[in-house]
Amino acid sequence: MILTRQSNSITIKIKTMNTQSKIAVLGMMVLSFAFSGNAAAQMSKEKTVIVGGAPMYPSKNIIENAVNSKDHKTLVAAVKAAGLVETLQGAGPFTVLAPTDEAFAKLPKGTVENLVKPENKATLTKILTYHVLAGKYNAKQIWAAVKAGNGKAMMKTVEGEDLTFWTKGKDLYIRDSKGNNAKVTIADVNQSNGVIHVIDTVLMP
Repeated sequence: MILTRQSNSITIKIKTMNTQSKIAVLGMMVLSFAFSGNAAAQMSKEKTVIVGGAPMYPSKNIIENAVNSKDHKTLVAAVKAAGLVETLQGAGPFTVLAPTDEAFAKLPKGTVENLVKPENKATLTKILTYHVLAGKYNAKQIWAAVKAGNGKAMMKTVEGEDLTFWTKGKDLYIRDSKGNNAKVTIADVNQSNGVIHVIDTVLMP
């Protein structure tokens, strides 16, 4: 079978094929175009949030979306180094507090380079899982928890230690065990297996 493209149409030249084979090939092509068209149409209808210059699709999982954000290259590289890709592609649901590249850049020089070394995998994993909550918690739920806690809400991370959520004006903040504060800059980036909240500071257990 030879395919040649002319303008916007595809001319199909089929040689030495019987009628059944021709019908089967044409049927498969029609189905292929139909499925790809339906998938594109479905994605175009989704309510997306732009993160790092890319739309984050609710039908995609955390990893599938994160790799497209130009602001989260360091985080994605760290997740890969820690061997957490498969976990964050799982069913979850997870709430991920995602530091930007600028957030990682605030760390002392050489910190990231050292953390991604194989011998420091355990430490890196501890830090990354400190940015993950088991379950899906949107901003409205967290705000409600803060209000119910008279100004703060403690939430346990996958790493095992707590994070403290608090608010100031219209902004949501997170305090780590070292007393560092991270601001949520983009909230409620929904995923098929949870939600991402973008933060401006790396949290430390």
